[in-house]
Amino acid sequence: MFTVRTGGAAELQVRRSRFVCTLARVGDEAEAAAFVAGLRRAHREAAHNCSAYVVGERGEFTRSSDDGEPAGTAGVPMLEVLTRRGLTGVAAVVTRYFGGVKLGAGGLVRAYGQVVAAAVQAVGIAELVPVVTVTVRLEHAPAGRFLGDLHARGLQPTEVRYGADVQVDVPVALERAAEFAAWAGEATAGRARLSEGARGYTEVPVTG
Repeated sequence: MFTVRTGGAAELQVRRSRFVCTLARVGDEAEAAAFVAGLRRAHREAAHNCSAYVVGERGEFTRSSDDGEPAGTAGVPMLEVLTRRGLTGVAAVVTRYFGGVKLGAGGLVRAYGQVVAAAVQAVGIAELVPVVTVTVRLEHAPAGRFLGDLHARGLQPTEVRYGADVQVDVPVALERAAEFAAWAGEATAGRARLSEGARGYTEVPVTG
C-alpha cells in the first residue's frame, strides 16, 4: 500500500470556478471525518466542500461526499484518484468557489478528479513497507563490530541498550526477516540471540 508523504494542497480554475484540494494524512475514519468537518467549517462560504477518504491497512474503509454537487460528479471521481493509486491513510476535501458558469456532469468529474491528482502529485507518495523490529542480544565484545556491520548494510538500529549484554533493536523489512537472521548469525559467529517484536510500517518515497 501507499500513502501521501505529507498533507498539502493544489488549486485548479475551470471556467471561473476555483477548485482547491486539501489533503491530509489520517489514521482512521474518525480522524478523517474530523478533518472533513474542519474544512467545511473553515470554508463555509464556498459553494461546495466535497470529500473522499481511504483508511485501513488495506484501504478497506472508504467514503465520499458530493456535498450538493450532482450525484457522482465530485466525491466518486475524487475517491477514484485515491484508490487507483493504492493510497490509504489519506483524506481529501475539494472546496469549490462557483464562478457563475455551469460545467456539466462531465466537466465536474474532470475538475474534481484533476485537482485531487494535482494535489497528490504535489505532496508526493510513499510506499508503506511492512517491517518487524528484531532485537539482537549479544555480548559486549562483538557488539561494536556488529553495529558497524549494520551501518555498512544500510540498517539503522532504533535503540541500543547496554546492560549485562547489549540489545540492539533493528527494524527489518518483514519479507527479509529470515535473511537478516541468517546474516546476523553469520556476522556474530553464532553468538547473537534474536527475537521478533512489534510489527509496523516504514515509508519509502516513490519517485517517478
